[in-house]
Amino acid sequence: MFNYNWLPAPKNLILSSDDVHIWRINLNQSESQLQSFRETLSSDEIARAERFYFPEHRQRFIAGRGTLRAILGQYLGINPKQVEFEYQPRGKPFLAAKFADKGLLFNLSHSQNLALCGVSYQNKIGVDLEYIRTMSDLESLAKRFFSFREYEHLRLFSSDEQQQIFFRYWTCKEAYVKATGDGLVQLEEIEISLRPNQPSQLLISGDWSLRELTPAENFAAAVVVAGRNINLDCWEY
Repeated sequence: MFNYNWLPAPKNLILSSDDVHIWRINLNQSESQLQSFRETLSSDEIARAERFYFPEHRQRFIAGRGTLRAILGQYLGINPKQVEFEYQPRGKPFLAAKFADKGLLFNLSHSQNLALCGVSYQNKIGVDLEYIRTMSDLESLAKRFFSFREYEHLRLFSSDEQQQIFFRYWTCKEAYVKATGDGLVQLEEIEISLRPNQPSQLLISGDWSLRELTPAENFAAAVVVAGRNINLDCWEY
């Protein structure tokens, strides 16, 4: 697993074809900041926020979408309110066709009060973030969604260690699914190699790069990007 430093982003963001930027976002924001974010949202985003039953879920959505707009606005050189989205059938947002010439691709994932946003130039990207928690059905889920080798590897560890290993596998697989946009692929068909003192690997055909991240204590995260030679920078929003 790679250790990255989360640094303040430079004022002039430059994104080349080999660059990948990962932004760490705190979704626990003040009322005044949430109001500022809300003012940048579209009417359909506000309507979606209002459909959340629990206030904390509503606030996290507003913080996440508001921050996403602010981040993309920096790359595009426009006001966050001017950012426009279109949506894939499964609900994944992407930049509207009017921004196609910018070549900007992104993916957002959140868990608890934390979110990660990955941004790349013309390369498909997927990001997944999970809070590491105790799960009573961990072994049955692993048996269902992991390959035989992954499942047997998981069983080598103590019950406490299994929680972390499980979510490492899970985030790597989900990041790949999000990068390809293929919701039909079976998770057990996406095999991951997790070995001590070695970078995690995607054991699949094609040119993909996998990086694991530790954005905070008790969180697992992974990013998958099309291409072999990527330069990864981690920014703090």
